[in-house]
Amino acid sequence: MKMRYFGFFLAGISTIALGQSNYAPLNDDYYHRLDRYEIRAGRVFDEIFTAAKPYKRSDIVHFLDTVESLSLFESQADAFNNEYFRNDNWEWARPETNDSRKPWFNTFYKKKSDLFYVDEPDFDLHVNPVLFVGAGTDSQLDEPIFYNTRGVEVRGMVDRKVGFYTYFTDNQARLPSYVQEYQSQYWVIPHEGFWKSYGNGGVDFLQARGYITFDATKHINVQFGYDRFFYGNGVRSLILSDFPPPAFFLKGAVKVWKLNYVFSLSQVKAEAGGSENGSSSNFMGYANKFTAFHHLSLNIGRKVNIGLFESIVFSSDDVMGTGEFEFAYLNPIIFFRAIEQQNGSSDNVLLGLDFKVNAIRDFSVYGQFVLDEFLLENLREGSGWWANKWGLQLGVKYIDALGISNLDLQLEGNLIRPYAYSHNTPFGSYTSFLQPMAHPLGANLKEVIGIARYQPLPRLTLKGVASITHVGRDDVGENWGGDILKLNNTREREFGNEIAQGNLNKIYYLSFTASWMARHNLFIDGQLVGRRSKSMLAAYDSEAYIATLALRWNLPQRDYHF
Repeated sequence: MKMRYFGFFLAGISTIALGQSNYAPLNDDYYHRLDRYEIRAGRVFDEIFTAAKPYKRSDIVHFLDTVESLSLFESQADAFNNEYFRNDNWEWARPETNDSRKPWFNTFYKKKSDLFYVDEPDFDLHVNPVLFVGAGTDSQLDEPIFYNTRGVEVRGMVDRKVGFYTYFTDNQARLPSYVQEYQSQYWVIPHEGFWKSYGNGGVDFLQARGYITFDATKHINVQFGYDRFFYGNGVRSLILSDFPPPAFFLKGAVKVWKLNYVFSLSQVKAEAGGSENGSSSNFMGYANKFTAFHHLSLNIGRKVNIGLFESIVFSSDDVMGTGEFEFAYLNPIIFFRAIEQQNGSSDNVLLGLDFKVNAIRDFSVYGQFVLDEFLLENLREGSGWWANKWGLQLGVKYIDALGISNLDLQLEGNLIRPYAYSHNTPFGSYTSFLQPMAHPLGANLKEVIGIARYQPLPRLTLKGVASITHVGRDDVGENWGGDILKLNNTREREFGNEIAQGNLNKIYYLSFTASWMARHNLFIDGQLVGRRSKSMLAAYDSEAYIATLALRWNLPQRDYHF
């Protein structure tokens, strides 16, 4: 999409900016530690809306103040977490605990959380290194797997009105065998964009994210840049996840009273690029498609949050992506479905809802329902019509389980009908860079996930993940509805479609991770992973046992749970 489209919309929203905060980058462990205190309170809060991630740093500090006023930081680990979050967002919290006793050369690490900073009334700057080095074994590979990431993260504010963020890393890795299988099948690396081969079975790729942000009014925030988002309270998001690579976006968010409303418009790629020998590239660029997204979240009383969402995938009609852009989708407060019908288009529209109920202290029940297409008559008859396309999630979280401080349990189930998220046009599927924008495995699946997290010591976190997934796969020339990149007009049958139909693939996943925080955002990670994929199709029949040890600095753990 031409940048002028976003520029016109951005200029039309506002030219006024107020006090501004950056966002804390997506990180599953980071956000779980925050969300657990809302669940512990047995209520929902207006400071943060947990279904829409990431959070503004200023909102995190406001939330911590509320939690502290309720005396919810009870254990040693809780007190440590409170101090950690305040240090990590110190430009808003101003904690004395973040001052270093012995800065490096009296210049670097004057604050525990930042290599270098500037703290002036008209300029705020935080500069940090990014490092991830690790190695391990994979039972299916002769060579060791490894990760080598180096980069930098910079955030700040100008005049306390305009915020900015940038993240850049250079990466080389030899990935686990089952990730390599995914790579060879779809010609992409999960979560990443363009890649090239490196050494013996390795890959080389860059990661880049960045945005500017400002508050147009006290309650309206505008963000413009290149990043990813996550909507939901679960392990998976059936609405919009952070599985695909970052995308170019414009986002407006309104948080007022008990409402949080988000509108975003993103340019994503309908194709993907990667080279086996590192010598090829597409100088003409990859064809574009676009996603427009609404999400309205409402706190009802003190216990319940309900969210409604609408998302549309649209593109030009020709394969080169040079057709007319639908300006009607720039309207942030209109129903996309009405526009689509009015224009007589065949764009892919998804509707749905999410919910969270913190009915009693320490427990939270959450879920999502996504509707792609359906006919009520066929749904009532239970005929298995192919176009009754929906997804359902239901989960529960138990904080401080069994009275054990900082032992958190989570159980989640996901059901996705065949052909959900797919479309009848080449660029209409709910994907970016050939990667699903919701569940990593696409559709035609049922799944159960269990997670146990334990923080026995302030700096030590233990995490166990177990999941069983049944997904229907395709043999050559087939389309049973699991691969959402395939046109759904190539479906196998009109009626009698069932979840996990086709060639059944059973995936068993088990992992255990121990993380020690040696200093602020510097972790030593040890991980064991076992993954068994059983199928009559040779491409999906494999078994791997993986062990890794890594040093991680200022970035989240790599997650290849699929």
